[in-house]
Amino acid sequence: MITSIVLIKTNVDQIPETAEKIAALEGVSEVYSVTGAHDLIAMVRVARHDDLADIITGQISKLPGVASTETHIAFRTYSQHDLEAAFAIGLDG
Repeated sequence: MITSIVLIKTNVDQIPETAEKIAALEGVSEVYSVTGAHDLIAMVRVARHDDLADIITGQISKLPGVASTETHIAFRTYSQHDLEAAFAIGLDG
């Protein structure tokens, strides 16, 4: 699974509508409305790199309200949930 973090600048008056449209796209697992230089952050999870191009440049970037995107691809995922699951392996109550 390839995880991509997409930083999105939108038209300010269209943030909620744009976020909902992005969240509805296949491959997009979450969309966060955030403070700072970007308005939204979308998490995109796909099986192939080619799928990223289809979703990010082919769909997200073309949505009305999206002004620009900046994409970061994750090399590894570190999660507290993953650590808890790993430590729980083989333990019975």
